[in-house]
Amino acid sequence: QVQLVESGGGLVQPGGSLRLSCAASGNIVGVDDMGWYRQYPGKQRERVALIFSNNYAEYAGSVKGRFTISRDNAKRTVYLQMNSLKPEDTARYYCNARVRSNDGVRILTTIEWGQGTQVTVSS
Repeated sequence: QVQLVESGGGLVQPGGSLRLSCAASGNIVGVDDMGWYRQYPGKQRERVALIFSNNYAEYAGSVKGRFTISRDNAKRTVYLQMNSLKPEDTARYYCNARVRSNDGVRILTTIEWGQGTQVTVSS
């Protein structure tokens, strides 16, 4: 069974920084694209950043220039460095990955989600 476990959320003042991490574990054969999403209360989840296996990255316009997504393929981990944080960045952040795993019979490709980590930007 594949799991994504996030860490690094918390409370930070406006203008501050946080770094989120998300590690994939399980019978993993490979990890393709990985991303970070956020969700405001009562709203749909929105994509913040996406990184492909060749390290090409895409960002939402609202975070471009402030957030940086990166990955460590050996550790099967994706990171989100968040700088110049604003109160409107306050949300629950989720990592997401397209994972190829071995269930003992065949190779499966699934979309996995972490449990989320809260980021609060407030003075």
